[in-house]
Amino acid sequence: MTPVLIKKATIIDKKSAFHNQIVDIKIENGIITEIAKEIASNDDFEVVEKENLHVSQGWFDSSVSFGEPGYEDRETIENGLKVAAKSGFTAVALQPNSFPIIDNQSHIKFVLDKAKNQATTLFPIGALTKNSEGQDLAELFDMKNAGAIAFGDYKRAIQDANIQKIALQYVQDFDGLIITYCQDNSLKGKGIVNEGIASTRLGLKGIPTLAEELHIARNLFLLEYTGGKLHIPTISTQKSIALIKEAKAKGLQVTCSVAIHNLVLNEEILSGFDSRYKVAPPLRDEATRKMLIEAILDNTIDCITSDHNPLDIEHKKLEFDMAKDGTIGLESAFGALLTILPLEIVIEKLTNAKTIFGIAQNTIAENTIAALSLFTPNEEGTFTKENILSKSKNSAFLGQQTKGKVYGIYNNGKLLV
Repeated sequence: MTPVLIKKATIIDKKSAFHNQIVDIKIENGIITEIAKEIASNDDFEVVEKENLHVSQGWFDSSVSFGEPGYEDRETIENGLKVAAKSGFTAVALQPNSFPIIDNQSHIKFVLDKAKNQATTLFPIGALTKNSEGQDLAELFDMKNAGAIAFGDYKRAIQDANIQKIALQYVQDFDGLIITYCQDNSLKGKGIVNEGIASTRLGLKGIPTLAEELHIARNLFLLEYTGGKLHIPTISTQKSIALIKEAKAKGLQVTCSVAIHNLVLNEEILSGFDSRYKVAPPLRDEATRKMLIEAILDNTIDCITSDHNPLDIEHKKLEFDMAKDGTIGLESAFGALLTILPLEIVIEKLTNAKTIFGIAQNTIAENTIAALSLFTPNEEGTFTKENILSKSKNSAFLGQQTKGKVYGIYNNGKLLV
């Protein structure tokens, strides 16, 4: 393991004694051994020097899909983790929406085995119900023992309130975390975009915000009844924010995330009927987008996810109503976020989810494990096809302005810049 010397780096880590200081960082055998204003280099060290270099705790994305097993044409675990590393993420939580669905311990072991010896660490999410069909609970305890960090059915809301209740009660025996996508399918109906003026103007069937909000209200009532821990991913409406804020004030153990595309884009971009912008939950109006940013700033929303979901061209480049929901987002995550949020908030929201999912959060200090993201906040540009590293190219951010640039990561004893 070659020792590494990071030169003249501004540390962004509020918990570190070196926050906002420009320092050199010496890393040996995966451990930060020295932090100082100036550290002499020698031939044994790999030296990292970049323009306006900044370093933070390693970023964690709480929702990525890769495809393997079953959909390797969309993305493999190996390439997906390389994309994550080059995008600045030292860890990702893998959704169970492969084929087969990751709903037992052998599947968990398979994806963990595939992720060995990579710079970015993979943490699997096990399906909450068998085959993510919402009928019977999957082998939650066995998956937890095999390495699953949480349980949820990706983009599939549990319609049966009793299944949701039993899941919340059951996982408390081993301090499990339930992830619940919130959507009332009967209210969604055949809707494909946000219900409102834009959907009417475009002639597209709308999904009322009530479809999300009613399920959030139900699940929060269930959480209050059962106790336990609940994470609500990718919230997208103003009432959802209010409901979660109220639940937190009551002392319920509830956390939530928002997808970057819901923070950066609004429904007006749908006017060209481009299916790259078809996502779940759908893009909302501009007033809601601004409210989501406010909820980030007041900490109602705990973390931000790319909600990275690679899809092949056969399922994405179709008529708008036929296309699958989803966009890739790892490569564009940092650059898109810096256009709407201050740097320290971006870093905080890209690292906060570790605490929610029970993953060690290493402050940048001497004698700690080195898990670092390397970047500059200043560079401005436009996100283009050349920036896409994923096998699938279904990015909603093509043509969008970006700010900042990722240099790479140091993690698991590996430097990738």
